Amino acid sequence: MQLQEIKKILVPMDGSKNSLRGLDTAIYLARQCHATLTGLYVMPIYPKSLLLKPIPYETELAKIASAFLEKAKTRSAQNGIVFNEKIVKGHASEVILDFAKDKKFDLIVMGARGMR
Repeated sequence: MQLQEIKKILVPMDGSKNSLRGLDTAIYLARQCHATLTGLYVMPIYPKSLLLKPIPYETELAKIASAFLEKAKTRSAQNGIVFNEKIVKGHASEVILDFAKDKKFDLIVMGARGMR
């Protein structure tokens, strides 16, 4: 695949510094080939039996994910790149691959290590 053929880049993010480094690389590539970015934040699924006390953890995780993706969107916009965001629940590796395939992304760019 040539650089000109890359139009949709998926950037899985988990809130870590390394995911921001992956975003920076994706921004660079998107500028080179005039592509758009989609930030994908996968919230883990925790069994209710593992929670110490009942709290609306999904709501809190969604707030954290949304704030992080908003920061990524601002960073992308400052570089002239369109950034879409998506928050989903599941097992990260499965969700990332399924999402990339279903939405027909040309490239996945992610940090080497993250929170999980």
